[in-house]
Amino acid sequence: MTQQITPPAPTGQTRKLVAVVVGLAAVVIVMLCAFALPSVNSGPHELPLGVTGTAQATKAVTGALPGDEWDVTAYGDEAALKSAIENRDVMGGLALTPGHVTVYTATAAGAQSTAAVTAMANGMAAQQQAEVTVTDLEPFPADDPKGAGFSAAAFPMIFGGMIPAVVLTRLFAGHAGLRRRLAGGLAFAVLAGFAVTAFLQFGTGSLSGDYLLSSLGMSLGTAALVMTLLGLEALMGMAGFGLGAAVVMLLGNPLSGLASGPHWLPDGWATLGQILPPGASGSLLRANAFFDGTGAGTPALVLACWAVLGLVLMLVADRRGPKVPVAVPERQAQLV
Repeated sequence: MTQQITPPAPTGQTRKLVAVVVGLAAVVIVMLCAFALPSVNSGPHELPLGVTGTAQATKAVTGALPGDEWDVTAYGDEAALKSAIENRDVMGGLALTPGHVTVYTATAAGAQSTAAVTAMANGMAAQQQAEVTVTDLEPFPADDPKGAGFSAAAFPMIFGGMIPAVVLTRLFAGHAGLRRRLAGGLAFAVLAGFAVTAFLQFGTGSLSGDYLLSSLGMSLGTAALVMTLLGLEALMGMAGFGLGAAVVMLLGNPLSGLASGPHWLPDGWATLGQILPPGASGSLLRANAFFDGTGAGTPALVLACWAVLGLVLMLVADRRGPKVPVAVPERQAQLV
């Protein structure tokens, strides 16, 4: 008679291994969704477009454009249209005259949006056998006409907030080092903001505009990220830091719209991206570096809220104080 051997029950280590493997697989799926879905669904999404011309021509253009791709606003003349583009009310515009279409763009507001406006205007003009003239009201600087340096600023913004948070947490650990972490995070944000802006503006020529204004904005963006991560770590430990870093990397980075502009993402994705530090930092840098601060108010407010949140978390952790070990009575200790 053969004795059947019952396999041993899974040990705690086995269950732990299974949980880790499943968790890592879930992280990969989340990363794939966060990076792939916005790219797959990218394109004009109610992209603000200005139009000027006769009432008949304006009405014809408005009716011909898909409503889910373009948000068309009519302007009285070309001066009003150009002012709307420079004030960032619309991403581009069409000035319609008999036999001619003038396309006004602002590449620095979003290169992909500019390309979409130009392609749409060329297709429309070809159908009407009209000539097309393209005028870029706010291009990228001549030293970096494609905006490569500006687009590449996404990773320095993100890792410039994550790495110092890790280093400060390791060097000044625990409750005793909390205030040093706070001071170090703020000092790093200011120094990094001015240094990164100097490199992009004077080193690569990727930025224009007022250097001081752009540097202050970059410092605010760095502070928002550093302070939030330090605050999460102070209150919840490395689990809190990991949660914050995951949100920044998996959502903040792909949804920032730094290269394309927020109108290139679906509405929900774009809104979420702009209320996270990377998206708000990119929008603030774009506003300060190319549009003299026009449109900087909202992203600056978002970043200030994140920085204050991080500070509040650190203050709460500071008030809780260090964990005091529970004293064991001497007689009980002897019995033990």
